[in-house]
Amino acid sequence: MSHGPIAQRILEKLGAGLSPDAIELVDDSARHAGHHHEGGMDARPGGESHFNLMIVSEAFEGLTRVARQRRVLDLLREEMAGPVHALSVKALTPDEVQKSPNMS
Repeated sequence: MSHGPIAQRILEKLGAGLSPDAIELVDDSARHAGHHHEGGMDARPGGESHFNLMIVSEAFEGLTRVARQRRVLDLLREEMAGPVHALSVKALTPDEVQKSPNMS
């Protein structure tokens, strides 16, 4: 799957900061095209403003769901302040993936 420059930057930062076992980033911007956001219309008509992320990392071990999301968002502070309007985060540990019948 080919990713745009913003998605690529997100993947690189998460890879470096969390050493994930698995990562899936889906650009969901097309479903939100033309939505009004703070400051006017979506500033990225070509997409890369709304993403769905599924990430599996041992770095999430022992962290609450909120703490995991904070960890991800801290790494992406620059992107969230600029081009990315929304990021849906599903952050799991490798054990959680193995135990979940829907994730394997």
